[in-house]
Amino acid sequence: MILAVETSCDDTCAAVIEGATIRSNVISSQATAHERFGGIVPEIASRHHLELVNPIVDAALAEAAVGLDEVDSLAVTRGPGLVGALLVGVSTAKALAAAAGKPLAGVDHLQGHVAANFLAPEPLEPPFLCLIASGGHTLLAGVTSHDRHEVLGQTLDDAAGEALDKAARLLGLGYPGGPAIERAAGDGDPEAFEFPLAMTNDPRLDFSFSGLKTALLYAVRELGDEGALDRRADLAASFQSAVVDQLLVKLRRAARGGSKRRRLPGGGWRAVALGGGVAANTLLRDRVAALCEREGLELKLVDRELCTDNAAMIGSAARYLEPTRYPGYLEWEPRA
Repeated sequence: MILAVETSCDDTCAAVIEGATIRSNVISSQATAHERFGGIVPEIASRHHLELVNPIVDAALAEAAVGLDEVDSLAVTRGPGLVGALLVGVSTAKALAAAAGKPLAGVDHLQGHVAANFLAPEPLEPPFLCLIASGGHTLLAGVTSHDRHEVLGQTLDDAAGEALDKAARLLGLGYPGGPAIERAAGDGDPEAFEFPLAMTNDPRLDFSFSGLKTALLYAVRELGDEGALDRRADLAASFQSAVVDQLLVKLRRAARGGSKRRRLPGGGWRAVALGGGVAANTLLRDRVAALCEREGLELKLVDRELCTDNAAMIGSAARYLEPTRYPGYLEWEPRA
């Protein structure tokens, strides 16, 4: 039984997992606190974590109906993430582990997104491809074991979620940007504007979203304030479609064994999984499902609350790590 803490960005999270079963998974979102700024302010995020982390840990233990003395070990996200936010979680986990005499596992946040797929029900077993797309990260991971992944391709500039956040701010749709763009796109035409798909002819599996973001800016300027407001749904739908299209192009290439960095026997992969906040997007989930059906691949879609940042995924990753015993973890520093 593992008590896990996650504070890598703007969500304060704690969970208790037992084997592959989630006993509790408590998430406190700071979206309202950052909404008026149109994005995450690191200092504000850190201060909210400081206020919330102990009550959230208490809530996770209470929901799981266990005490701190009953868990076998603790786990915490060590990075990557906002350094101030990570520091709150790491310091909290160190203190709890030391006070309770429990070992502590330090988890890579991205491996956590991969490990969400190892949780019940229907845990996915390696090997599989995992597309991780969030506000801070966009990458294709080749997963051949439970305790690590290999990066096959990643964004060279903006992350997909970051591009969606900035597009939403430009269109006056609010924060967080991904859900706001998706809501607005529901009333729009995804073929109304032709936005560029960067690197689609590049044989590598890397991504780029900065040019797409710039193309949206030019389209808004050309339309003017009133025109952009009138066409906002079409702009949102076309932008969302372009983001998803680029993700799909690289995922399809990887699924067909198109990476020079990593090939399985037979040249391909047997399953595809999604992770990160953008993986909660309905259009992306539908398009990936259609891709997997065409390619004869198994598809694993975790619940949407396991796509965004959460501590259950951190606990899941910790199951396959050797935890550090006291006092070894007291010298740990977070990795930005």
